Amino acid sequence: MSEETKYTANAGYALGRLERALAVAAASDDPALRERAEARADAWRAVLAGMADGSLTIGARTPVADTPAWVTLEVVHGGFATGRYLAEGPLVEHEAQLLAQLPADAPGESPRERLNLWYLGDVGHEALTSAVAQRRLDVTLPEEGALPVVAWLIEHGHEGAALELIAALRPLMHRLRFYPRLVSIPRPGGASVRLSTVSAVAEALRARRPNPRVVAMNATLQRWNPLYDRLVALWLETVEGEAPHLALDARGQLARQRSGQPIVAGGWPCQRWPADWGSRRDRWLADAREARGSSRHDHPKSNFACLQAALERCPKDSAALSGRDVAAIRRALAKSIARHGAPGSPRREALRAEQAAIAARPLHVELAAVLLARLAAYPDDGGLPAVEPVAAPTGEGERAGVPAGVAIPPGLIKKVTRALEAPIDELVERGVIRSSEVIAIVLPQITAQVAAAGIEEPALRGLYEQIYAAFRRRRSLLLLNLEHQVRLDELPWIAALAPLRSDDLGTHEAARQTLEQATVLALSSFPQTILPNPFVRELGALCERAALSLPLVEEVAADIFMGTFTSKWPRAAKRAAQLLEGSLYARYYDLPGPDHAAYREASAAAPKRRRWGRAVADDFAALCRERAAEAGTGGRSFVAANGAILEQSQILTTHNLAILVDGLELRERIAGVAPELAARALRWIVARQSQPPASHFKARLQLVKNSAYALRQALFFLSLCDERSAAQVVYGFQADVQARDPAWARRFAPVVAGVQLILEGDRFDERGRGRGGAARRLLGWATDGHWLLRDA
Repeated sequence: MSEETKYTANAGYALGRLERALAVAAASDDPALRERAEARADAWRAVLAGMADGSLTIGARTPVADTPAWVTLEVVHGGFATGRYLAEGPLVEHEAQLLAQLPADAPGESPRERLNLWYLGDVGHEALTSAVAQRRLDVTLPEEGALPVVAWLIEHGHEGAALELIAALRPLMHRLRFYPRLVSIPRPGGASVRLSTVSAVAEALRARRPNPRVVAMNATLQRWNPLYDRLVALWLETVEGEAPHLALDARGQLARQRSGQPIVAGGWPCQRWPADWGSRRDRWLADAREARGSSRHDHPKSNFACLQAALERCPKDSAALSGRDVAAIRRALAKSIARHGAPGSPRREALRAEQAAIAARPLHVELAAVLLARLAAYPDDGGLPAVEPVAAPTGEGERAGVPAGVAIPPGLIKKVTRALEAPIDELVERGVIRSSEVIAIVLPQITAQVAAAGIEEPALRGLYEQIYAAFRRRRSLLLLNLEHQVRLDELPWIAALAPLRSDDLGTHEAARQTLEQATVLALSSFPQTILPNPFVRELGALCERAALSLPLVEEVAADIFMGTFTSKWPRAAKRAAQLLEGSLYARYYDLPGPDHAAYREASAAAPKRRRWGRAVADDFAALCRERAAEAGTGGRSFVAANGAILEQSQILTTHNLAILVDGLELRERIAGVAPELAARALRWIVARQSQPPASHFKARLQLVKNSAYALRQALFFLSLCDERSAAQVVYGFQADVQARDPAWARRFAPVVAGVQLILEGDRFDERGRGRGGAARRLLGWATDGHWLLRDA
């Protein structure tokens, strides 16, 4: 097969995902979960059908036949396109309402074409122009910004550009929605972001269902416990003399028979029968039938079950009961009194009062309804300016059956806080943003403003922001053959606005400041994790706006690695080698010097080899393969072999850490907090690694990989510290490991010894070992079984 052969994805992955979705749908008792699983199965069926008939080419940047690259596709897990257009599908509510108002003779062959053409008419044009000027647009897909751009261009004298744009859109007007939902409340601007809209939070609250366990517990507390007390009291009325109780020995402990059973002292039941005992027995049984249902008293060997069964067999006296039955009743009474006290005693009354108060608390689903009513005061597509008014304790009469002054549970407050509009760092501090991946989700809300900063006209700037943010929400495609994702400027309506943008020093500086803030926030908030691809892509977009040429590299999936790298990888590695030469990181990983032959491809003058139309760095790939030999040469998994090569590419480039710290001149700023960042990353490793191992082997492999990545992050931060601070952090790492389970600490000891080995100026051998094998370099990938898992 030639190097220029175009590779496509294998259908086996899609088939496995379909089988998994069908299994979940078949096994689930939850209707909502089953519905989601069936929808996933339907999407994977579409993927497989398209791959089978040739209408889908998975791995290409235009995977759907006869479809422009700018069309937003439905993309499922792994980057597989289903062939569906997200701006197509059935009419949504606002479209159906508008369609019903159109004249019967409105032009267009399909409902969507009629709506698109209406917006190109006088009335629709005026509606769009007004909405753009007042920021009353809700652009959820990039395509929905196309006709508003047309309206703005026409309104501002750019008719030629508008006509060219209409010509580009016209072939798909019968299928795609090129207009947004028009809203009544203007969208706010500013530097605040939110993770969810009010409507999304409301939907999550609406989906809550009563917890069956809590319902059963409340039934026990409210109905069955009073019945239990009455049952014990009924049988105690038949006792002659002292109530049965568990005997104690001379030391005040339970006295036991040879069999181990506790010794019961006191009187015997079924010795006397009050006159109305039979009628009260019948009433109790009737009440128990009325309150039937699950409870903690259902266990057949419980005291409750024993006393109830005896009551059902004993009409009015003990004639129907054997001596063994009476002994069982006596023992059950003694155990119940020992545990809770006798019915009517202060001890038992206090317990029942506490349990009644617990049972009277509103269910979470009732408090969720209170929050829903409060959220109704905010725009559905907006956020919350503050959480406190929504999360305040319940007020008088807010909801029937819910008293005033009840605190909203933390779990529900956490859901509401997802809609809070605040600076990113505040959302990180509140725990709303818990990973760099989530930062990447909200970052486009900030970068959209940076991207639009070069547009002078405020209304158009607001429209550009919305289109940008919607474009960044597009799911990435699985790409092979070194292809790149569709770029924003490939959208025809964004390209039409290019002449109206003017980047100057002010916009460059704003982009650089945002880039610095985002980088520092991610590194300081989540020092143990590598920067995820969506976050790297946002940083790349900011670099373009800031006129910075930084060779940021993405994490490549091991199962789609094409065997080589583009030329930015050796450029990034050379820069990392220059920054880290002689450092702890460089010594731990035996980094080549910045003049290594594999980095010559980083030079603009070096000859470039090309594959699939792109310059490739084959010498750098050869270096990574050579270094990957440490991960082993056995095994039959090409994924593990690829993973070992890719890990070396991350080690050599520091996966963007050196590029960002050096390129943004952040070294001094990061160095001040580097010891703490390194310590946190190392504590994360110990906390995760020392937990009981996961049952699934793939989960254990993933943990090893994540731990190796976290160690790499920690070593980078330690390389920015002075020697004394670095040593203190490493000694703390050792103490943390030694304080854990001894068996695990012995297995993990070579990792600690490896860091100490390099700290003390020694080196690993060619196999990544030192001190006779007592110290080992931790890598995340192994081709023949990872040594850290062999004794797990």
